Amino acid sequence: MAALRVTAQKLLQTNSAFSPLLAVPALSRACHHEPNFEYINVSKVGEKQNVGMIELNRPKALNALCDGLMAEVQTALKQFEADTDVGCIVLTGAGQKAFAAGADIKEMSGRQFQEVFGGNFLAHWSHLADTTKPVIAAVNGYALGGGCEIAMMCDIIYAGEKARFGQPEIALGTIPGAGGTQRLIRAVGKSLAMEMCLTGNPITAQEAQQAGLVSKVFPADQLVPEAVKTAEKIASHSKLVVAMAKEAVNASQEMTLREGLRFEKRIFHASFATNDRREGMAAFVEKRKADFTDS
Repeated sequence: MAALRVTAQKLLQTNSAFSPLLAVPALSRACHHEPNFEYINVSKVGEKQNVGMIELNRPKALNALCDGLMAEVQTALKQFEADTDVGCIVLTGAGQKAFAAGADIKEMSGRQFQEVFGGNFLAHWSHLADTTKPVIAAVNGYALGGGCEIAMMCDIIYAGEKARFGQPEIALGTIPGAGGTQRLIRAVGKSLAMEMCLTGNPITAQEAQQAGLVSKVFPADQLVPEAVKTAEKIASHSKLVVAMAKEAVNASQEMTLREGLRFEKRIFHASFATNDRREGMAAFVEKRKADFTDS
């Protein structure tokens, strides 16, 4: 248990062997959901205010993912889903030390099998993956355990140059429980995913990009602005067609190539029933900017 009491300072000073943490229990505190977003900051950003911003805001606990925080994220996602002005969402962590150091171990440690199995523990986290609007994870610092898992639930991952990704649950006597053994292998392949899950060793932002987990790496101070810039570009397109494209890409993870190609073709055909497809092609022919109406 001594390893679980390592301070954030020691964790941040360690460059080689990571402490087997999903969070920093010594800095955690009881976490209860409050409707006024106690554990996250929520705003609309971008020149047209069409990008939803969710900032995990438990910096003293390295943004550990307690139940209250994840419930607030779910509420914020539902609000942005219902907001017709928002075309894309950015998820990031307060500060540059951690995106999210993982699930709150202090909160989790006393749970028993009957409770977690009977209550389908962590099931509500999947709302992030089920969001129809695109979500960009802007990862600065540590994305460990649940932090890595919620980043992988997003559609695009951008990383700060000092970001670290890892699944260290094995050192706590458990395994990833929110997609770490499933999404990671689809992103980086079996060998690296197995190594990360069985050793608990993290990878750098550069290694994550090389492996295909991360699409771009930026200096830490440029990360969020670059994520917002990409989100604004996505939000400038038809929200209806963007949702169709997202659905088609995600479907590829669960289908054979033949099934996926058939699904893609049907979604492509369906786009011809939209006003935005007609407007987009007409604008191209007429050499003007398209005026999408999300219909």
